[in-house]
Amino acid sequence: MSDFRVFIGGSAGSIAPISSILSSLPADFNMIITVVIHSSADSKTSMTEALANNCKLTVIEISDKEHPIPNTVYVAPSGYHLYAENNNQFSLSVDKKVHFSRPAIDVTFTSAAEVFGKYCIAILFSGANEDGAEGLLNVKRHGGLTIVQSPASSAVSIMPQSAIDNGAASKVLLPIEISDLLLNYNDLA
Repeated sequence: MSDFRVFIGGSAGSIAPISSILSSLPADFNMIITVVIHSSADSKTSMTEALANNCKLTVIEISDKEHPIPNTVYVAPSGYHLYAENNNQFSLSVDKKVHFSRPAIDVTFTSAAEVFGKYCIAILFSGANEDGAEGLLNVKRHGGLTIVQSPASSAVSIMPQSAIDNGAASKVLLPIEISDLLLNYNDLA
């Protein structure tokens, strides 16, 4: 198993590029991937189902105290904040919303930064508020790799642009470039 952990966040307009990237990864992708997307609890389509379409990896919704394994994409459930914990498990919380969202990307990215430090790869996609920018900056401060979807390629550029504006982005890439980067990291692992 790779030491690297991939954390992905997004909101409005992020499902298509995230799905595209996930579908480009091989079934033996050695890193654990965690996805936090703003979603409504009353949505008719589950985020897990949407992301599993054409994905060669197993895609599951996270359960509280779950221990992640490689070759799997873990999706934060609607209505819960998601934390990475030191004992290699996830925890869920119903603490107050952050940036009007639960799950909030800032919450997950910040906990991932504290737990995984330089082994954290955090990627922020399209979205309509500033959630994720501060968490991404925390990942960068802890030595992790921070990637932002190019605002020009984003359906809604507020989220990625906020991360760029606060200095959180190590790299600003198109979705295809993000796929290539992840595949190269996996080959090094």
